[in-house]
Amino acid sequence: MKSLKYIVGLCLILITSTANAQNFKADLKKLNNDVEAAYKNKKLTEVEYIKLKEEHNIIQQAIDKAAADGVTTPDEKNKIYSKILRSKKRFAKYKTNAEVY
Repeated sequence: MKSLKYIVGLCLILITSTANAQNFKADLKKLNNDVEAAYKNKKLTEVEYIKLKEEHNIIQQAIDKAAADGVTTPDEKNKIYSKILRSKKRFAKYKTNAEVY
């Protein structure tokens, strides 16, 4: 009975660790879709849109560079995550500014 508890516990740990894995490409794709939708709905200016798209290209290059050797180090993951987070914050700021278009 104890071994069954250990097996169930181990399975739960494995499931939660895979669920929390960072998928940078999916995050970046979602952010790109949000930017496209906001630009289409006139929530962003053309200049803001171009800045965000350039930033996303830089993030994509960082993801590709980190994955080039097949191993993504924790330092590389932290840098990529911070770039995505910075881009999300900038997008939120641009989307809610009070400029008239």
